[in-house]
Amino acid sequence: MREERTITKHTNTWQIGKVTITRIVEFEVSGQPPSLILANVEPEHVKRFNWLRPHYADDDGQLDFSVHAYVIESEGRRIIVDTCVGNDKQRNLPHFDQLEGPFLDQLAAAGYPAESVDMVLCTHLHADHVGWNTRLVDGRWVPTFPNARYLFGRVEWEHWNDENRSSSDVLAHHHDMILSVDNVMADSIRPIVDAGLHMLVETDHRLTTDVCLIPTPGHTPGHVSVRIRSDGEEAIIMGDMIHHPIQIADASIGSLTDVDLAMARTTRQGFLLAHCDQDVLVLGTHFPTPAAGRIVRDEHGWRLDTSTQLLSTAKEMT
Repeated sequence: MREERTITKHTNTWQIGKVTITRIVEFEVSGQPPSLILANVEPEHVKRFNWLRPHYADDDGQLDFSVHAYVIESEGRRIIVDTCVGNDKQRNLPHFDQLEGPFLDQLAAAGYPAESVDMVLCTHLHADHVGWNTRLVDGRWVPTFPNARYLFGRVEWEHWNDENRSSSDVLAHHHDMILSVDNVMADSIRPIVDAGLHMLVETDHRLTTDVCLIPTPGHTPGHVSVRIRSDGEEAIIMGDMIHHPIQIADASIGSLTDVDLAMARTTRQGFLLAHCDQDVLVLGTHFPTPAAGRIVRDEHGWRLDTSTQLLSTAKEMT
C-alpha cells in the first residue's frame, strides 16, 4: 500500500529571465481516489490518459497531489505565493489537521528565512493556501513573515468576509470538510489584518515590473494566478485554477471545492486554449513532481509536456 503523506526535502528552481522561482514542498500525498477532490471522476477515466503515469497517477487510476509554495525573487524582492496548510491548525480534513511539519526549516534551508520575505501573495483564501500566514506562539496566532506585506485579493476578501456567503455549486459537506472557512479566517487571515500587515489588491495587481496577477475566477470568485515575464521568457503559477494534471487532459473536470463550477470550467478551458503550444511554463500548485511544464496538444486534447524540467534545477536540502 502506498504511503499517504510524505514530506520531501527536495526543492526545485526555475529561472525565467532575471526572475527565480523556487518550489518548497510541505507534503505530498499518493494513491488518492479521484473523488477526494474532483467532481464525477472515476479511476477508469484516469486510466485513459497514459501520460499521467507514473508521476501524477498510478496504474489503478488513483491520484497523487502535492501541497507546496513558490518563492519568487524579482527586483530584489522575495515573494512567497500561497503558504500551504501550516502547523497546529484545526482542520476537518485529516491530511490538513494539526500538522507538525518542518516547512519553515525547509524554507530557511533553501535560503529564505521567514524574516527575509517581503511579500506574501495568496491566490485565494482556502485553507491549504494561507496556513503559514501565521504560526502559533504562546497560544496566539502571530504573522509568520513579520516583515512582509500580505496581499489578499479585494474580491476574494469581500466574498469570504461576508457572513452571508454561500458555497454556490460546492457540495455543502465537501465545502465544510475541506475548507474549514471559519477556522481559516480566525487563525490565518484575521491575525494578519489585526496586525495591519494586509493589503487588498485588484485581480490585475502588479507586484514588480516582471510579476503581476491575472484574474482566473471560478474556483473562488477572486481567484488569481501569477504571471512572470522577464527577458522574453514567461511562466504562470496557476494556483487552483487547475488542481491536477488530469484537468489538462480533460478540461471539463471540475473540483468539488469550485465555488462556481461553470465559471471555473470556462476559465480553465480558455487558459488552456490561450497557452497551448506556447513557450510558457505553467506551474501547478498541487502538481506533484514534476510540478511544471508546457501545455501541448495531443490526441485527446491537451497534455503537460514536462521535458521542460531540463530547464530547472533540483537539490536536496540538508
